[in-house]
Amino acid sequence: MTDARQINPNLLARVRQRGGRGDRSPLGTWFWDIDRVLLLLTLVLIAIGLIAVAAASPASAVRYSGEHRHIAPLYYFWRQAMWVGVSLPILFGVSMLPVGAARRMALIGAGVCVLLLAATPLIGVQVNGARRWLGVGIAQFQPSEFLKPFFIVAVAWLLSLKVRDGDLPVVTITAAMTATVGGLLMMQPDFGQTIIFCTVWMALLVIAGTPTKVLAGLVACVPVGLVAAYLFYSTARNRIDAFLFPDADGTGASDHFQTDAAHATLSAGGWTGTGPGGGHVKFGLPEAHTDYIFSVIGEEFGLIACAVIALVFLAIVVRVFVKLLDETDEFRLYAAAGLATQFGAQALVSMAVNTGLAPSKGMTLPFISYGGSSMIALSIGMGLLLAFTRRNPFLTRSPYVVRWSP
Repeated sequence: MTDARQINPNLLARVRQRGGRGDRSPLGTWFWDIDRVLLLLTLVLIAIGLIAVAAASPASAVRYSGEHRHIAPLYYFWRQAMWVGVSLPILFGVSMLPVGAARRMALIGAGVCVLLLAATPLIGVQVNGARRWLGVGIAQFQPSEFLKPFFIVAVAWLLSLKVRDGDLPVVTITAAMTATVGGLLMMQPDFGQTIIFCTVWMALLVIAGTPTKVLAGLVACVPVGLVAAYLFYSTARNRIDAFLFPDADGTGASDHFQTDAAHATLSAGGWTGTGPGGGHVKFGLPEAHTDYIFSVIGEEFGLIACAVIALVFLAIVVRVFVKLLDETDEFRLYAAAGLATQFGAQALVSMAVNTGLAPSKGMTLPFISYGGSSMIALSIGMGLLLAFTRRNPFLTRSPYVVRWSP
């Protein structure tokens, strides 16, 4: 038997370092620099999403089956499992990118997605009266979903340039970008996504330290924009009428029916729910596997489970912002904060619609609702967020590292 003392000392050192903090392989560096708590919370949401889609799939299968088409009860669950299998490598791969490479990918992606967004109203697939998808069959995708993370990174990059050159009109440039994207979205029409883009843009302006006068002017424009949307944009008017005047008839009646059905489903299970597969009210719920999956969770797993999911979303957003408190790189700060804001705002709007606190907007619940475009786009966004929050926790603690003043 070979004496351990005869083994090459260098080999022993490499073995000891493999998987330890001294492992400087690409995988080892990624593992120790990544925010593992944030990654774990994301994986928890994805797991919850698979369970939720399995619960909602039978209701959607019954609803969309017909005389000439039969959908298996767990059809949407198996498809969602496939999309998760596709999305997880994307999430991990994007999170391993260096900051510069992630930024370049996002800027290129933003340009491509804007072009695709412009083409969507012309050649897009029409579903439920809206043209939001491109492609055919299983290859259909929603450009706006992919644009969200890329747009945020592009705006963050432009705002970070203000530090180098204070004369750059970054507010004007990013305002023109947001207005262009908003106009293209409203042509589809997609009023809910328009609100998300505008909200994230204004949040980034606040984080970037935009002068108070400019912010006050933008805030003053919000009610003007809402009134204009109500007067001249029929989609917004129908949604607002259905929310404010629930007893009125007309095109907004279907939206009110959806919110009523969502509220009834959400509250049917009480605090603890009816148990997996025990829900019955969900069979009268439209889009149970996508926009209103939070209500299905409420019926089968109870309001306590809904509260836990809301806390997981809150924990992700708070975790990111706490981690950014000592961030010194402006671009990483703006990009990560913007991505976390978009993630939290989308979750908040989706849950508000399900609980009847907001008009119907067709907003999916991140990592929980069914959808290939949504799952892949969210994985890209979370991958970027993990890439921008990566750091070596021991670097700033080392007594041998000196930070020179600028």
